[in-house]
Amino acid sequence: MTLFFVRGFFTLISMLVGYQIGALLGSPQSDSALIGLGIGAVVSIGIILVERGLRRISVRGLSSAVFGLIFGLLAAKLLTEAVMLLPVDEATARTMRVIFTLVLCYLGMIVAIRGRDEFNLIIPYVKFTRHDQVQQNIVLDTSVIIDGRIIDICQTKFIEGRLIIPRFVLKELQQIADSSDTLKRNRGRRGLDILNKIQKLDRVVVKIHDEDFPEISEVDAKLVKMAKVLDGKIFTNDYNLNKVAELEGVAVLNINELANALKPVVLPGEMMEVKIVKEGKEYNQGVAYLDDGTMVVVEEGRKLIGQTLEVLVTSVLQTSAGRMIFGRVDETYKQSGKPRNGKS
Repeated sequence: MTLFFVRGFFTLISMLVGYQIGALLGSPQSDSALIGLGIGAVVSIGIILVERGLRRISVRGLSSAVFGLIFGLLAAKLLTEAVMLLPVDEATARTMRVIFTLVLCYLGMIVAIRGRDEFNLIIPYVKFTRHDQVQQNIVLDTSVIIDGRIIDICQTKFIEGRLIIPRFVLKELQQIADSSDTLKRNRGRRGLDILNKIQKLDRVVVKIHDEDFPEISEVDAKLVKMAKVLDGKIFTNDYNLNKVAELEGVAVLNINELANALKPVVLPGEMMEVKIVKEGKEYNQGVAYLDDGTMVVVEEGRKLIGQTLEVLVTSVLQTSAGRMIFGRVDETYKQSGKPRNGKS
């Protein structure tokens, strides 16, 4: 509504200015004032259309272009002054001035736009912050939003910083939510619901970032680029994105690594109570699961499916997919046919 009011006011002022100019330049008997009013309206509408088209241009890109233009003008000025020290005529000097200005301004703008992400300080957009109140930027990817465990982590207050949700991640979630596949559609809607819940959490700062990096097509590459620009971290549970970000020197908060770190420590030789739920891949193996989802492979447990018993831990294997525990049936159970706790 505010933009609509400003545009209407600008159009009205332009029409009045056009009317006054037409009245001053034309004769009293002519319709110059009305013609000027019409020209003012057309020019204002054209400017508004151009302004609407500039919405796709980022502030960082525009400010970088301005910086490059100023740098090009200064370089052209200095180079022209150097040429003037040589014994050249006025026409040649004027020609060289025009050539230097055009070439250096163009090169300055192009170089500045291409390297806009490397500019940490651009004068028209300086933002002063206290060093003791700097917030860490944490960029969320699509997978960690759909996962949903981020809500519990935020509620525990273990994460300090500002959660950044890129606009292209929102777009990807919307595309998944609009998918014809039922499973994908449910995942996308779940992700959007998770975002709404995160925004309602107390002491959690959430910001939607509009930078899109149109020159990059892959979402993962855009996330890495945004984390570099914002000097932040990526919050994900995607294994491939984790590795790519590490290669690019970007810090990663992997929710799966956090979950693995919080799993209870089990050492070989300890006893643990499990329930055999299915048979294993190898001969006479049974498989059980802990409350956190850790797989327990029990030797000689195939015939004990459906029973709760204590097993002796023989080894623990840590893999990229998680932790696996290997054990065997307790000797007490073998002899008596009952678990040590007396359950059947």
